[in-house]
Amino acid sequence: MLASATTTSSTTPAAGAPIGQIIIATGSATVLTLALLWLCIGHQNGSNKILGRLAAFSERVSGLPGWAALPLGLGGGSLFVALLGMYWDISLHIDNGRDPGPLANPAHYLILAGLYGIFTAGLFSIVLPRDESPGPAALSIARGKAPVGGVLMFVCGAFALIGFPLDDMWHRLFGQDVTLGGPTHLMLFGGASLTLIGQSVLLVEGMKARPERWARGNRNNLQSALVFTRRAALMGGLLIGLSTLQGEFDFGVAQFRDVFHPLLIATAAGVGLVAARQWLGPGGALGAAIMFLVTRGIVNVIVGKVFGQTFPALPLYLPEALCVEAAGLFLASRRPLAHGLVSGAMIGTLGFAAEYAWTNLVFRLPWTPAMLPEGVILAIVGGMAGGALGSLLALGLKGRLPASRVVRPVAIGAFVALAICAADGLIISTPKNATATVTVANVRNGIAHQTTVRLNPTSLGKKAYWVTVTAWQGHGQSGNGLDVQRLHAIGDGVYRTTAPVPMFGEWKSFVRVQKGRQVIGVPIRMPEDKALTGAQANAVPAPSPTVTRKFVHDQELLQRERKPGVSPWLWTAACIVVGAFFVVFFLSISLGVARVSRSGMRRDDDATPPSRSGRFDREPAPSSQPASV
Repeated sequence: MLASATTTSSTTPAAGAPIGQIIIATGSATVLTLALLWLCIGHQNGSNKILGRLAAFSERVSGLPGWAALPLGLGGGSLFVALLGMYWDISLHIDNGRDPGPLANPAHYLILAGLYGIFTAGLFSIVLPRDESPGPAALSIARGKAPVGGVLMFVCGAFALIGFPLDDMWHRLFGQDVTLGGPTHLMLFGGASLTLIGQSVLLVEGMKARPERWARGNRNNLQSALVFTRRAALMGGLLIGLSTLQGEFDFGVAQFRDVFHPLLIATAAGVGLVAARQWLGPGGALGAAIMFLVTRGIVNVIVGKVFGQTFPALPLYLPEALCVEAAGLFLASRRPLAHGLVSGAMIGTLGFAAEYAWTNLVFRLPWTPAMLPEGVILAIVGGMAGGALGSLLALGLKGRLPASRVVRPVAIGAFVALAICAADGLIISTPKNATATVTVANVRNGIAHQTTVRLNPTSLGKKAYWVTVTAWQGHGQSGNGLDVQRLHAIGDGVYRTTAPVPMFGEWKSFVRVQKGRQVIGVPIRMPEDKALTGAQANAVPAPSPTVTRKFVHDQELLQRERKPGVSPWLWTAACIVVGAFFVVFFLSISLGVARVSRSGMRRDDDATPPSRSGRFDREPAPSSQPASV
């Protein structure tokens, strides 16, 4: 199967899956769904005991009610499988180009299994409660009650799975968009990522429904550690999910302005780390950051060492966690919203400085002074917006959500601020008549051992985020399918590579420049692609030894498979449709968290409820009873 995935791009389809594979996938999904329905319906009417026995075993092991324990275990494992599949899939496309179809890529099986597992976990949580109510927030569904967390997991899984057929439709309309930032790709990753919120809500509901499992009298240290670890795993998972949006920057093939990178890191840190600190208490942000590093580290080892593919760098997040913990010493318990905003500001400044140094140590495209001051400004806004949302999430999980007149403007303001930052990052320009003259020397066996690039105008490289020669999709093994070289300046507008550049077989190589709002590139060498039409299919020969070519928008080169001449109205309409899906999706999650928070899920001893302003006017009263959430 892996051999199939390495078929040359010149013979693989460039738009939509083959009909035969669609029939196989649809048939397989139908069979799995029928089996799942048989299992769930049988549990509801008492005709089979399989699901009930699994739930009972999970309850004995975890101490949580079965309708929470089984879905949480299945959902957590499924998320890891989907995460591993996602990074393996990205690595395969970077190293090998596009695949012959969805069933010819081994990573797709892991992604599908993971997403279907999330969907199944949510469905199990909905159907498991038969003769009991999962709490005051439970939703009436058919003949029983369903926990809100289970419904949210089901919605997240369904949202992600819908992304697969929509992705195929997108490819048929617009060609394959070889980028993580495609609208339907974001549905896949976004749905899987935000299932962590559903799992957190389900944990809250489960612990409230069975408090005697966790505490008789004072909670002992082992029980407290277990509760902390469960929450840290969920918040660390949320941080991992939010960080998937940074994937192209982690690999070094970013197709968007580099200022998006600090924005995405700060926003993820604001949401995940602030929520962790306020929900878990002191040490929560550090626990979530460590969980992130351990899990992502395991994925990198598997993808890079076991599967032999290019693996990504990853943000550090520990400095940001320290910022959140420091701010929490003074603000977390009494002024949670202020804690989120202050933490976000610290993430956008001190955290930015730390990640700046870290990217220069481990990333293929490190941050440079050219990013200032815009990168810092976006990081501060992203951090504060993320911090506000993270605080609202934690307050919702603790049953302490302020009045709607406080929550709504905070949430809307945070989303608007992030939308403005995203719009700013998407505004790009391409200079007219800018060229690059590429000269290769010491060419042996299709490898140029020295490549010199002369930019015209020469000012094009000054104060640029980066100037690189990038080669990818060369069917490499052990990480050799991607080569990103930051060029060394040897004169005014003249740059030289520091290592050989492959220019044979399926390797595609480019000069890439990012400067301000310019995201541009020049092809050095590209093979013929018979699956494409028109000028896109033509080979771009390597210099022999010198060639001058015009700069174009970078995505025209990296997304060679996109169909030319598609109506912008069709593109806009398709983006609006996917955007509408996201609006409904985010709204569903927000309403679910609010419902649980305001339906009596807070224990009296958990904390003092906030005033209508969101401020906590006094410390919680001491109690001999432990908190359950």
